[in-house]
Amino acid sequence: MATDKRPLSPHLQVYKPQLTSVLSIMHRATGVVLSVGSLLLVYWLISAAIGPEAYEKAQHVLGSMLGLLVLFGWTWALFYHLCNGIRHLYWDSGRGYDIPTAYKTGKMVLATSAALTFICWVIAV
Repeated sequence: MATDKRPLSPHLQVYKPQLTSVLSIMHRATGVVLSVGSLLLVYWLISAAIGPEAYEKAQHVLGSMLGLLVLFGWTWALFYHLCNGIRHLYWDSGRGYDIPTAYKTGKMVLATSAALTFICWVIAV
């Protein structure tokens, strides 16, 4: 019989969040955000197909401060998920698994997704 008082399985109180685990969770979360955000795209396209009044209302909703904030977040989620997906393709080649490279590419994903989001919004606005 074990007299050890340690937990039987790992749990969140044991581990400190690391860049790799946070990026993994963010990749999954941005996938969900992109799925839900695609409904906004469908709403916008359907409103355009219905007629000018519906389209004007959709433009008003999406052009509001909250709408722009949601679109900005959706844009960042798109670029983050894209960049991290490319990182996963790099891993699929069997490279980049060592800790220094994983951290370096993770930081590159964060920087690149932020830069692409910024560039996209500068061009769009």
